[in-house]
Amino acid sequence: MTTPAQDAPLVFPSVAFRPVRLLAICCALTAIAVVLAGVAGYLMVGVFFGIGLALGLLNAVLVQRSVESITAEDHPLKRKMALNSATRLLVITVVGLTIAFIFRPLGLGVLFGLALFQVLLVLSTALPVWKKIRAGSEDSDAAADITTPPGAAGSADEAPKD
Repeated sequence: MTTPAQDAPLVFPSVAFRPVRLLAICCALTAIAVVLAGVAGYLMVGVFFGIGLALGLLNAVLVQRSVESITAEDHPLKRKMALNSATRLLVITVVGLTIAFIFRPLGLGVLFGLALFQVLLVLSTALPVWKKIRAGSEDSDAAADITTPPGAAGSADEAPKD
């Protein structure tokens, strides 16, 4: 008998998530945005951009906490994680859109900040994984070179024999 998808156990791989590093990057980007927007005469766009980055960081930290708490249970369910994610994203979206609407057109900086944070989050988690994969493949290539000299039977330089 199979388990329905919503009742299947929830499994997450470990991901390199560093909220302190993201906080530092967000603060630096906010400072740059405020200065550039101030020079252009739209200081509040930079401030709202920083608010968007802060909302994105808040979302990422809440994701980490909810994953830790849900996977710590004896039988974590996908349904609980999906409901948690949908609720959190709904609240952050409503807050971002409300700020953008009330303070339009300058409030659109919040949406730009949220969007840029997602790019930062993907890069900050994908790059360490990518580097580790590359380092692993270089190590395996080096190991193959050491264990199998070029021209020896079974090396990658030699065509397979029938």
